[in-house]
Amino acid sequence: MIKPFHTPFFICLVLLVTSCGTEGNKKQLSGSKQTATESEEDKPKERLKFDDIIGIRYTEVKRRFSNNLSFNELGFQQEPSWIIEFQSQDTVLAYSPVKERMLPFFLMYDHGDVYNFAKEFFRIKKISKDSLVFQRLHVEKKKIASDIKSDVNMTFYANSYIEKVLKTTAAQLQRPTRADTAYIQDLTNKANQEPGSANKAFAGRQPVKFTSTSPLLSVMKKSTVDKMNGRTEAFDYLFPKYRIVISKAYKDFAFEFKVVVDAQGKMHLTNVGYTGLTEPEAREKTIKAVIDVYLRNLMKTEPGTTLGIVHPSEITLVVVGRKSGTKASQ
Repeated sequence: MIKPFHTPFFICLVLLVTSCGTEGNKKQLSGSKQTATESEEDKPKERLKFDDIIGIRYTEVKRRFSNNLSFNELGFQQEPSWIIEFQSQDTVLAYSPVKERMLPFFLMYDHGDVYNFAKEFFRIKKISKDSLVFQRLHVEKKKIASDIKSDVNMTFYANSYIEKVLKTTAAQLQRPTRADTAYIQDLTNKANQEPGSANKAFAGRQPVKFTSTSPLLSVMKKSTVDKMNGRTEAFDYLFPKYRIVISKAYKDFAFEFKVVVDAQGKMHLTNVGYTGLTEPEAREKTIKAVIDVYLRNLMKTEPGTTLGIVHPSEITLVVVGRKSGTKASQ
């Protein structure tokens, strides 16, 4: 049986179905209230019965933090995607985007109102023929995290309720709200006050886009999506990475560094990274020269956007220079 525990208030993007790795630790989250308490766990509860909802298919229409927003300050978006159906008291069908079909999972009762299926822990907060509400839980060493890592609420509506009562579609219900738009606009206003700050920039739901304007430069956005191993599409917009190859460069080189692309498409160096040069000043001077001479003149830069709002965002660039050759290639 898992037990509640309290950890320091730090970032963990396990909210993506799996962890996004150490890159997600670039800034702390604030303002999120705790989602599980000792008193709630200690309160005796009977095991739930699912007889009334067996055979009803539900689609997730909302997935939000406890502040009722779909976004956090990193730019990470909670996206409803689950489709489930209780097949019996101990079996739940869930749609697999990898297999592209419904798969059966054993419904394991843990304690209180905490259950596990499809390798995830949930606190089942509401069950009815029309809707379900689950709190998604992060469990580590048989203990429930009580901080931001378990701060996710999922709302499901029965497909028949969506169609016959609400007379709409799941896609319409899953759209971001006006509150989400207002929140992103507020983040953007703050980031625009310091357009070169990595601390104020946040990930664009539609990341920065580069277009080569010269045969001497090629650019490709690297993808790390691997659904079989839990690396979702969120990795690609939270930590965008691009490989740029320049032909007829002043010498052969390979640099990796980070920049903030502001709302006007201007690049601001934030992390020099690896250049092969030992002196900090020389490293920074070299990278800035590469940006000014090559990147700004040989390609078009479109800044990242979220909900149609243009804003500063930080990206990683791998720039390779080749002294010989007439055409850049990856």
